[in-house]
Amino acid sequence: MMNFVDELFELYRGRLQGTEDDLDMITLTVLGEMSEADILKVIQDMPEEELAWLFRVYLYEGLKEKFNHDQIPVRKNSQFH
Repeated sequence: MMNFVDELFELYRGRLQGTEDDLDMITLTVLGEMSEADILKVIQDMPEEELAWLFRVYLYEGLKEKFNHDQIPVRKNSQFH
């Protein structure tokens, strides 16, 4: 994945300012252009460590969204971040 991320970073370097809006635009554009097979190929090519990171982010963001949906505040814990 990092090779893929590195390629995207080089493609957009200097064109955008790295704001959250820019990052949203890039990710939505990339996802809109990729087929399910393309996405699965990127995932299959990931080293185990990157795959674990991807799954961690997926779980973290999914749980954060569920807590927010139930209006349970998610507090920062500097021990983990």
